[in-house]
Amino acid sequence: MRIPGVLRERLFRIATGTTLAVLGIFFGGLLLSLAGFTTAAQFFRLLISEEILFAIRLSVFTATLTTLLAVLLALPAAYALSNYNFRGKNIIDTVLDLPIVLSPIALGAALMIFSSTRVGNFVENNAFRFVFEVPGLVLAQFTVVVALAARLLKSTFDMIDPRYVSVGRVLGCTGFQAFRKISLPLARPGIMAAVILTWARAVGEFGASVTLAGATAMKTETLPIAIYLSFATADVKKAVAVILVLVGIGGSALLALRWIGGRSIAR
Repeated sequence: MRIPGVLRERLFRIATGTTLAVLGIFFGGLLLSLAGFTTAAQFFRLLISEEILFAIRLSVFTATLTTLLAVLLALPAAYALSNYNFRGKNIIDTVLDLPIVLSPIALGAALMIFSSTRVGNFVENNAFRFVFEVPGLVLAQFTVVVALAARLLKSTFDMIDPRYVSVGRVLGCTGFQAFRKISLPLARPGIMAAVILTWARAVGEFGASVTLAGATAMKTETLPIAIYLSFATADVKKAVAVILVLVGIGGSALLALRWIGGRSIAR
């Protein structure tokens, strides 16, 4: 028996709406369980503790520096991948995507092994130490997020109509002038979104950071590492407080992202 079109549409809406509700209830339940595990007084008492404040400051500092370095390098790389055709492009594109699919712990282990090579030893002895040190946090975060930044920025440049750049070149713009005066202004919302997502991902990075920089309290203790140390000492309430801080940071980043998206659509 053939189902009428109106009924099929209604069943489809019910199925999709039910799936959305299940996911919303699942993740909402997780957030409520965190919020119900501690009181507001306990949360704020832990929030202003020296250790958590240190973890917040270190996370913000390293994530900001990491994002700056990642975007500065990913921006021209993404533009080249989006606009130029050259031999080996697919191979380079695939290699740049590897950090996205590899486990962060594997990336941290690779960085640790790199530190034992001649180049790594030279950097450690003559430039800066990154094994079990704060620079190692930046290096680990950079390794994890630079591929994400490049992928987001490439998608942004891919959406720009190449005819705009072609017209600019016909009117006498050099390649750099076309990039600076045409591509960058058109890509501004996408660049801002990439910066926010890259920063938020750097703040939440754990696997590569703990592998390369270690988990030393009040030294290399970012927010994710603070969660790890709290559970290691069975201090669950502190872990929950740090998780709520990360939820707040991540939620704020997503709200900023949606605000940027809304402004770009309005224009």
